[in-house]
Amino acid sequence: MFNDKSILVTGGTGSFGKKFIKILLEKYNPKKVIVFSRDELKQFEMSQTYNQHCMRYFIGDVRDEARLKQAMYQVDYVVHAAALKQVPAAEYNPMECIKTNIYGAQNVINASIACGVQKVIALSTDKAANPINLYGATKLASDKLFTAANNLVGNRPTRFSVVRYGNVVGSRGSVVPFFQKLLKDGIKELPVTDARMTRFWLKLEDGVDFVLKNFERMQGGEIFIPKIPSMRIMDLAKAIAPEMPIKIIGIRPGEKLHEIMCPSDIYYETLEFGDHYVIMPSTNLGMDYTHNQLGEKGLPVKDGFEYNSGTNPHFLTVDELKEMN
Repeated sequence: MFNDKSILVTGGTGSFGKKFIKILLEKYNPKKVIVFSRDELKQFEMSQTYNQHCMRYFIGDVRDEARLKQAMYQVDYVVHAAALKQVPAAEYNPMECIKTNIYGAQNVINASIACGVQKVIALSTDKAANPINLYGATKLASDKLFTAANNLVGNRPTRFSVVRYGNVVGSRGSVVPFFQKLLKDGIKELPVTDARMTRFWLKLEDGVDFVLKNFERMQGGEIFIPKIPSMRIMDLAKAIAPEMPIKIIGIRPGEKLHEIMCPSDIYYETLEFGDHYVIMPSTNLGMDYTHNQLGEKGLPVKDGFEYNSGTNPHFLTVDELKEMN
């Protein structure tokens, strides 16, 4: 569905954006691929690798609606990956996080509708489910904006959905490169916040494939959540540095022991499909979300269902974590 189409990626120089564009170019023949981001150095560096004729690099900020409208001219599909994601930075600079993650989300929505974009998928995070930090709260607000945006379009073609997933192996700021840097620096003990901690875990290419597939599945208003494994932080430490002593440093502000992707509070809005879950919009558009555009069928989950990294039936072993890292 991406052949001869124009695709724009906000935050396109980030970990997800680069992998998404790599896979997009390998699998399809797009008419135009637009990287929309703020950092000209990252764009220059990326353009040394991704310099195909279809590539375009737009300097811009999602806080600037007018610039987004310029970039989205004759664009078919948008992936909204731009966000301020660092939890401590968001706590210290709350309005900056709100301007990018919430106001920026609304700007993407407005520009997409104004330009007649066909489909928009916004990336979310497990931290948006029952959030306890500002970053998670802004992403929850963003999710609500995107799912509700379908109420605004009327008979125009634009449709909006959200993809939510957990920690990505090796992405910028994640625990694996952090541990690896500490080991390179010669640290004598590996710092672990809490021995009980678990996280959802997936490879970046799996996240990209899930997003691509949901462009085909989406009707508008869904939050798509993949069925992915969990990992125990102690198992990850063993996989990365099996002989290294562990130092428990205590859980950090704004951090959970376990992450949630489908909260039990809204089990009645959650459907289970073969390899994913869907949270339906709270303002249902009259669509039958039990059947998606690919003909896949979903069923309501059980009362009180919660998709939690601590109770997930699939945990990665130490050997599996070694292979992934």
